Amino acid sequence: MKVLVTGGGGFLGGAIVRLLHQRGDTVRSLTRTHYPWLDELGVEQTLADLADAAAVARAVEGCELVIHTAAKAGIWGRYADFYATNVLGTKNILAACRQHGVPRLVYTSTPSVVYGGKDIIRGDESLPYPPRYSAYYPQTKAEAERLVLAANGPELATVALRPHLIFGPGDPHLIPRLLERARQGRLRRIGRRAVQVDVTYIDNAAYAHLDAADRLQPHAPCAGKAYFITNGQPVDLWDFINRILELAQLPPVTKTIPAWWARTLGTLCETAYWLLRLPGEPPMTRFVAEQLSTCHYFDISAAHRDLGYYPRLTLEEGLQRLAQHLRPAS
Repeated sequence: MKVLVTGGGGFLGGAIVRLLHQRGDTVRSLTRTHYPWLDELGVEQTLADLADAAAVARAVEGCELVIHTAAKAGIWGRYADFYATNVLGTKNILAACRQHGVPRLVYTSTPSVVYGGKDIIRGDESLPYPPRYSAYYPQTKAEAERLVLAANGPELATVALRPHLIFGPGDPHLIPRLLERARQGRLRRIGRRAVQVDVTYIDNAAYAHLDAADRLQPHAPCAGKAYFITNGQPVDLWDFINRILELAQLPPVTKTIPAWWARTLGTLCETAYWLLRLPGEPPMTRFVAEQLSTCHYFDISAAHRDLGYYPRLTLEEGLQRLAQHLRPAS
């Protein structure tokens, strides 16, 4: 079949594109940047902004499935920028699917849409959206997820996936930021309590999207629903971070700041950056302080039941592959 992957040149989108190509699907990618490696795979590339409704409609035309992974991620920035990509872009995808009769849409969401700053212990899909968010990324992703699930119907079947903390070779976000801060001596443990979190190896996150696409159709058990996707092996956050630092031949995190001070510092930094219009992003934000000091791990039994999802690679296998990627060239 012919599949459009938005963000097909990115970390998750690229992994999905490779799997689709391996199984013989025809793939089109919608991104703002040209990727030569997609040309090598024979992937058709459409260069456009998700906020451009006409360009999105042209990209969707002729496809039988859309996998919408593209998003503006991050802990800091203008609301308008997050809204344009995450909400308006998703509205344009939905409109284009309706216009061209695309029957299936798999949307990449995030567990942050149900995170309200407190512990989540084996959370399942019954968790409500919180009344407020401490960052624009989860706020706009939640709005987009609502739109996707509300659009489900007999003409267009939709499903949303919530992969948590995707890691692996080629990660341009989580691991590079972690290693950069460690090299600069700016990495601090937030609080002293044990913090359990879920992580997801990149291949598992990609397979989950194909699992969902293959099960999705009007009136299917998964249609109109959201699902948590993880490796199914919660880890101690700071042990996991120190393991990655070890793989990169960096010393472990030893310095600690209290959780209450990290949250206060996040508020102060955000206020200063807004008032003074400082460039870059604050060294601490409320969202980061909350994420690094609370437990958040999830029950993936619904994804197994309705999507047939299971982690193909264990956490240890994923870390071994990451180690090969981080190993300095000899």
